[in-house]
Amino acid sequence: MLMVQQESAAARLRQRLQRGLVVAPFVYDAFQAKIAEQVGLEAVYMTGFGTAAARGYPDVGLLTLTEMVRNLEYIAAAVSLPVIADADTGYGNPLNVQRTVQAYLRAGAAALHIEDQVFPKKCGFMQGKQVIPRAEMVQKIRAALDARGEHALVLIARTDALAVHGWDEAEARARAYYEAGADLVFVDGIRTRADLETYAERLRDVPKLYNGGLLPAAEVAALGFQLMITGGTLGAVYEAVRSLMQELKTTGTTQANQARDRWFEEVTTLLGWPRVYELERRYGV
Repeated sequence: MLMVQQESAAARLRQRLQRGLVVAPFVYDAFQAKIAEQVGLEAVYMTGFGTAAARGYPDVGLLTLTEMVRNLEYIAAAVSLPVIADADTGYGNPLNVQRTVQAYLRAGAAALHIEDQVFPKKCGFMQGKQVIPRAEMVQKIRAALDARGEHALVLIARTDALAVHGWDEAEARARAYYEAGADLVFVDGIRTRADLETYAERLRDVPKLYNGGLLPAAEVAALGFQLMITGGTLGAVYEAVRSLMQELKTTGTTQANQARDRWFEEVTTLLGWPRVYELERRYGV
């Protein structure tokens, strides 16, 4: 049943991508994914940076395939939205990539991206990145396609070559990965509007993903992108929770406690408590 649901989510994502830009917010747990679904967003993106942070680690390749898949299982099971997932470098060589794709499929991914960094990788906006040879990444893409088989999973090929080698190499890699069979390409490390416009122009004929929030979605769509992953989720959580903790340290209480009635019912409803009560009545619990 899980595989059927996943296939449907992947097929729906493919169909939606054909109609225009899909915006997927960063989430790193099932609760955040449920909020995204509640407000009417069309997809979610399981961020590797956030998944690592939620476990107390920096995004430098310390989390394992097993840990990422487990988080993906929770998120995909919690919502009907397509889940786009960070699969880092595929966790090894092309054989590891095949196992990664199969595990992500079983966990419920509608799309995933793998990148051409040397493992262990680093967050795409951090210093000190290195990339593997272009031909090696092409082999990883071929392995991923073989592992995907007939499934509708959307395969995204990410290159981190921009910060390392500049635009000519980043473009060449993106085109090579698309020619190898990736559904979309993803040039990471876009820091300015000029970078984004260069990205759009150099790869105007290739389906592509933009990671960031430099421009509103409508302007990103006008530049010709098919998918935009964006967020600020981790920063919003950090600021809100740190403020609450500081208030508790300073005053011995929090406004959140005093305002509990304002959010408690909405949150419990989002988490499914009405359904729990219904099932308790049905089964005499």
